[in-house]
Amino acid sequence: MNRRNFVTLLGGAAATWPIAARAQQRDRVRRIGVLMPLDESDPLAKTFVSALTQTLADLGWIDGRNMRMDLRWHGVEADRIRALAQELVGLQPDIIVTNGVTATTAVQRETLTIPIVFANAGDPITSGIVSRLNQPGGDITGFASLEASLVGKWLELLSEIAPGLKRAAIMFHPDTAPASAYVPSFETAFRSLKVAPIITPVHNDVEIETAIIALGREPGGGLLIVPGVFTVAHRAPIIAGAARNNVPAIYGFSYFAREGGLLSYGADPVDLVRRASSYVDRILRGEKPAELPVQLPTKYEMAVNLKTAKALGLSVPQSIVLRADEVIE
Repeated sequence: MNRRNFVTLLGGAAATWPIAARAQQRDRVRRIGVLMPLDESDPLAKTFVSALTQTLADLGWIDGRNMRMDLRWHGVEADRIRALAQELVGLQPDIIVTNGVTATTAVQRETLTIPIVFANAGDPITSGIVSRLNQPGGDITGFASLEASLVGKWLELLSEIAPGLKRAAIMFHPDTAPASAYVPSFETAFRSLKVAPIITPVHNDVEIETAIIALGREPGGGLLIVPGVFTVAHRAPIIAGAARNNVPAIYGFSYFAREGGLLSYGADPVDLVRRASSYVDRILRGEKPAELPVQLPTKYEMAVNLKTAKALGLSVPQSIVLRADEVIE
């Protein structure tokens, strides 16, 4: 073969390389790491995963075909959360999906290069996940589940359904829902409604029970539950304790009301997981996380449990019934 023919052949082969490379890139199986809150046995956790996988499938990403999902359930133990975050990052996935502040910050500490899409990450500004919503920067973006000012709305609604409210505790786990994000709004609302505030950090079921018993010793006590992986995982003892001690309580997600809580007001967490899936799709198709704005909830929903209200001796105002998206008989 002479030099001219060799160069021509080489040039023709080189021209096909980008096409082949692009086809291989498009057809390769993408790896998605997922760090979910709660235990695998919790029905709520399975609902989150179902929403994620179904929405991704609707967008063309099928587990076992063109996508592989590495799913981890982290519970509430800090060491386990950190270990699972390290494990997922070590797998070097194309993207990591997180649900909640705790999972998001754990993964964020482990990587500066793997894109992260979060859902239900509370208020991502006050929790330090991002510094700006419109341009989050870096390799992280997602969907927030609440704004700190929402606490004032919770107190207004609790006062409306329990007009004898004199004092109320805001209950949270200090590591998974830091008080600094909510207390200022909480105290402002209390001053305007003339209700005595009680700041109530809890770490276990004993502290939950002790705090609720103290609230229920005298009439006029109420309870606000800040969403977080701890309070969600411990929702059963919180709901049961409020019922046993005759304490009206308001929660951030509607599944609390479905499971026996009095009242809830907040974003739909399952919808936020679905919306986060759309960002996963866009990033896998070439968009940059830094160019996708962090989004706040576009709609808040209210749920009221009439059976629980009756057991607490409360008459639910018609104004709440009419505004509620879900009325549980």
